[in-house]
Amino acid sequence: MPFSLDWGPHHLRLDERTHVMGVLNVTPDSFSDGGLFFETERAIEHGISMVEEGADFIDIGGESTRPFSEPLSSEEEVSRVIPVIEAIAREVSVPISIDTCKGSVAREALRAGASIINDISALRLDPEIASVAAEAGVPVILMHMKGTPENMQKNPVYGDLIWEIKDFLKGAAQRAIKAGISEDLILVDPGIGFGKTFDHNLQIIQNLSSFSSLGRPILIGTSNKAFIGKILGKEAHERLTGTMATVAVTAMNGAHIVRVHNVKEAVETVKMVDAIKRGRVR
Repeated sequence: MPFSLDWGPHHLRLDERTHVMGVLNVTPDSFSDGGLFFETERAIEHGISMVEEGADFIDIGGESTRPFSEPLSSEEEVSRVIPVIEAIAREVSVPISIDTCKGSVAREALRAGASIINDISALRLDPEIASVAAEAGVPVILMHMKGTPENMQKNPVYGDLIWEIKDFLKGAAQRAIKAGISEDLILVDPGIGFGKTFDHNLQIIQNLSSFSSLGRPILIGTSNKAFIGKILGKEAHERLTGTMATVAVTAMNGAHIVRVHNVKEAVETVKMVDAIKRGRVR
């Protein structure tokens, strides 16, 4: 299915190849890279280096959403991400995404140079974020999450996992459209690790192509997550090979964007998958 994202100066054909989103956590406590880029200058350098490695997007977040994490104040979140966004936006031309659930943070991030809103709550935790996105005319990423980061991993149960996630995302997209967000600017994320068991995560990856029925581009983030560690017996910083295996499978199964910590390896992985899947190199 052909998918284009057109807004501001950006024109992306997501159906032509698998795109790569680089993760930049400006936090002291994120599960995979917490503390590595908490210092502003290091975060800026890393963001720019990911673009040099081939990232199509940079996703910047200031609040950890690891399981059982507690909410951060808007003021603290803004103080972490705005200097980084401003500096990176001056140096790169790829779109910058703000990873937040808060409307006030999203608004400040857009003013600073971000142009995508990545909301793990799919507009549920702060209704203001929908109006911020609609007024700015920017893409939104709507993710499925069962509960909140504080409680999402407390025995998540589903009757029909894939159907329930699709139904949730369909409702989230309808809510976004009702708020004034263009349907052409909506992306969906099934939310690997967010209110999911080990088996749930594997089922989502196995059945990722079924999410194409939603009619929107699919983003997925498997990078360094706990289910990989469980299979391989590796700590978060040791899961590169496992992550690239999931990147390859999700790209083959219909992901339009893969969200990763290790950009260089992901760019090479999806280039190989795209050549095999599409029969050509772009």
